[in-house]
Amino acid sequence: MWVVSFWIFPVISACMWIAMLVAMLGHWAVVGSPIYSSMEPGQTIAYISDVGAQELKPLFIAGSVVTVVFLDLSFIAERWLRHAGQLVPNKGVFDKACAIGSIFFSIAGALGLILLSCFDTVRHPHKHVGFLVMFLVGYLISAILICAEYLRLGIFYRSHHRVLFASFVIKAFFVVVEIGLAIAFGVLGREGGRKRNAAAVLEWVIALIFTFYVLSFVVDLLPSVRTRRHVPQGEKRINMAEPSPELTHEEPLTMDSAGPNANNVNYYRGQRM
Repeated sequence: MWVVSFWIFPVISACMWIAMLVAMLGHWAVVGSPIYSSMEPGQTIAYISDVGAQELKPLFIAGSVVTVVFLDLSFIAERWLRHAGQLVPNKGVFDKACAIGSIFFSIAGALGLILLSCFDTVRHPHKHVGFLVMFLVGYLISAILICAEYLRLGIFYRSHHRVLFASFVIKAFFVVVEIGLAIAFGVLGREGGRKRNAAAVLEWVIALIFTFYVLSFVVDLLPSVRTRRHVPQGEKRINMAEPSPELTHEEPLTMDSAGPNANNVNYYRGQRM
């Protein structure tokens, strides 16, 4: 059984994020799918920010803060565990730079989400859009840097390639899909009428996919856990790299010209041979 460790950070982050989204969407549906003042003419589906600018604004702010704080703790924990040897360590300047850069841009994305939840779309529409871009771009760049780091690590650590490759695939999928959806969201958001509804649906989908990206860090952090049956990934690598002691057998050598068998004595039926 896995003990509680750093992998709990992305779990808390993902649970908070999905709970907030479900609560906001459920509330909007239960109260009769109202048309808020921040919605465009012809728009009947609310954006996340439309719901978050109303009576659920405290939930929107609190949920956003908890989500990004624990997500960024996952980034920092992953870097620290590689430095401490609980995960396979970085091998060069490039992957270390990618790891540090991913933390920097994740913090920028976190600030973007917190600020957009505070500066709502009703009272601060222009700032809200700017912080939304900051949130999306920050975490997308951070994900790209993480993918580059894991691709580099997978080259060096063939024995751990499956775990690194699985995490790389999840994050690369997130990057590709989210970039495509973000472009479509931006294009549809500029249009009026019912295309705003399509943009609103895309925003909810983008937010839900973000949950799986957060959970992908569980795959990264689980190999650092120590249990009775599991050795941390970094220590396992060290143990495998250590050469096993070789047994040597030395035979006594004589100093005469007869060689090493000169002192051997054989007896057959009581007679010396």
